[in-house]
Amino acid sequence: MLERATAIHPAGAGLALQPNAMAVLDALGLDDAVSAAGAALSRAVLLDPSGRQLGPETRLERVFENTAARVVALHRARLHDVLLAAAANTIVRTGVRVTGYEQSTNRVTVIGDDGTRLETDLLVGADGLHSTVRAQLVDDGPPRYAGYTSWRGVTPAGTVPPPDRVTETWGRGERFGIVDIGFGEIYWFAVADAAPGGTDGDVRAELRARFGHWHPPVPAVLDATPADRILRTDIFDREPIPLWHDGRVVLLGDAAHPMTPNLGQGAAQAIEDAGVLAESLTAAATVEDALRAYEAARVGRTSAFVRASRRFGEVAQWRHPLAVFARDLMMRLTPESALVAQARRMLAVR
Repeated sequence: MLERATAIHPAGAGLALQPNAMAVLDALGLDDAVSAAGAALSRAVLLDPSGRQLGPETRLERVFENTAARVVALHRARLHDVLLAAAANTIVRTGVRVTGYEQSTNRVTVIGDDGTRLETDLLVGADGLHSTVRAQLVDDGPPRYAGYTSWRGVTPAGTVPPPDRVTETWGRGERFGIVDIGFGEIYWFAVADAAPGGTDGDVRAELRARFGHWHPPVPAVLDATPADRILRTDIFDREPIPLWHDGRVVLLGDAAHPMTPNLGQGAAQAIEDAGVLAESLTAAATVEDALRAYEAARVGRTSAFVRASRRFGEVAQWRHPLAVFARDLMMRLTPESALVAQARRMLAVR
């Protein structure tokens, strides 16, 4: 495995793994380890900036029709630790950025920026939003900016009492989410309409100006998070593509289907990719047959999530007062049963 980072070290903020991702991890024998590395989530609700509910609280076990189904939120670094421990016998070469590949009928040569030329039977391009492998395979240009940026952080353990439910608060062109990730820590994210490429002089002052007057515990969460633990990331996605492979080269995760984070399915879909790819390689007679089967199983499902996540984000980011009023009224009038049915339909897309 080639990794562009110079070392494997704790990075990122938090994420929530829904049961579709947990099912893959369970098949690998990692369900318990991942669950122990985070916190199980059971309830979620939308709020407005004053703290009023925008519609009913959702019980997550109803969405997944299985009281044993788990939604686990955890720090990305703890998930990385679990996965690295499980792959202890895998060689990871750090500090190598893949710049391209060459392939023949039976082999692929991976080319690194340090002069590396590694011959292999299969190249899996899991190199993210700005994938070099994708650029060579489909050459579809730069990703699409969604129109908003995000900030993510994790409060130090014990500084703010963990919430008893997941909350996402919708304002006008702004959002704020709060999630318990275990170990006394809270993962939070903020979203705001902005031009791409923006920077913050004093990031906490910027966030306080935007969100400091919102309902508790939003101000306390911001105050508790050190500035050097706040990450700013512009939000991008790409138009879905029907072709993920060529010969013995194939895409996975954000390299194949980068999506906005609005449905919390980015990591889950990458984990699903990995599970299906492994099964296809085991079952098929040839690598080419395996990659065709993988592509056929995954393109439609992930494309649906890309589009649904984009639509959800567009509505959540509405800022015109009349549009926001109509959106919030619609959410307040929507019963939990309708929200549950909608979520089930989305997760059942194949």
